[in-house]
Amino acid sequence: MPKIKTLPLSPESQLRQVGWDWMLGTDTLSYLTHDLVVVSEAEAQAYYDAANDLYELFIDAGQAVIDQDRFAELGIPDNLKELIRLSWDDDRHLHLYGRFDFAGGIDGKPIKLIEFNADTATCIPETGIVQWAHLKANGLDEASQFNTLYESLVENFQLLRNLNSDLTPTLLISTLQGFPEDETNVQVLGEAAKEAGFDVEYAYVEDVEFSPSEGIFRQNAQNGNFERFDFWFKLVPWEFIGWEEPDLADLLTQIVRNRKAVIINPAYTLLFQSKAILKVLWERNPGHPLLLPTYNTPPAGIPSVAKVMFGREGANVEILDKDGKPVTSAEGDYDDQPRVYQEYVAFPVDSAGNRYQAGVFFAGEGCGLGYRTGGEILDNGARFSGHIVE
Repeated sequence: MPKIKTLPLSPESQLRQVGWDWMLGTDTLSYLTHDLVVVSEAEAQAYYDAANDLYELFIDAGQAVIDQDRFAELGIPDNLKELIRLSWDDDRHLHLYGRFDFAGGIDGKPIKLIEFNADTATCIPETGIVQWAHLKANGLDEASQFNTLYESLVENFQLLRNLNSDLTPTLLISTLQGFPEDETNVQVLGEAAKEAGFDVEYAYVEDVEFSPSEGIFRQNAQNGNFERFDFWFKLVPWEFIGWEEPDLADLLTQIVRNRKAVIINPAYTLLFQSKAILKVLWERNPGHPLLLPTYNTPPAGIPSVAKVMFGREGANVEILDKDGKPVTSAEGDYDDQPRVYQEYVAFPVDSAGNRYQAGVFFAGEGCGLGYRTGGEILDNGARFSGHIVE
């Protein structure tokens, strides 16, 4: 059973004190628990090592998909294949950050990869700032965490600048309108980018202009002028762009091909985002202690989890028994997608029946741990628990 420590004070006062009070919207704090998961130094180190080791395995698997032209197997839209190859073959297109989701790592259970949110991972404010403030507000040592997420983002933005020194450090950050949680996430990214020397502005995707020959623009609301940006961060899934906005996929391919902008996260992160990469990983690394067997069909004789290629927040996940019959399922909007089947592993569970899934951010290296907690399938109603290293 996980060791849990409950703190009396919320992080609100500390966030106000350090000037991050803009983070105090209902979408940030409402689902933060007062509980911390207690982890040992050895457990924190194991999470760090797992993230670093797995990223190397993902690079190997991604290269295999490209070399063997297995894009269709991963559900990759045809109109993104060229952009994936362009960004993969050019080291200037840095993968800024992603988040590994793990079972285990505490309570004596081995770490097992559930999936890699490589493209549009959220939980940045909670992991990087809020759980730090939670310790500080309660008089605990804020260094007693596996949490250098914010600092690592700053370092990666600095690296991005250095890799692209021929471009001006102007960054436009975009989300889809109507998703306040996304806006809080990108504000943290924007703060990190500013600290790294970028000039940062924000615009909803629908207000951004794209030109294959000129680049990426937004209109300044004050003076009406169009401003050009050499870097564009979009918290919009690549598969959504490929499926729903094919004209934009074509424009972005031309913009990157013509060296008019760098797009973050790069298109190749879609390879890692596809759940079918889990099957490629197992195929290339059978028996690896961090991986779970994953197949195209339900494995015989053992429970498994059915996952759609590009589902999010537990949508359309099914837990199957050893005969392949559904035991638990979650509704969602992705039912028409192909599925892969990953061997089932139980999450650590506390005395109240709450299950814990570790999220470990990767930005050049493993850099931040937090937990989502809830039912057997962790959906968009799951809550966030911080941690303390003791």
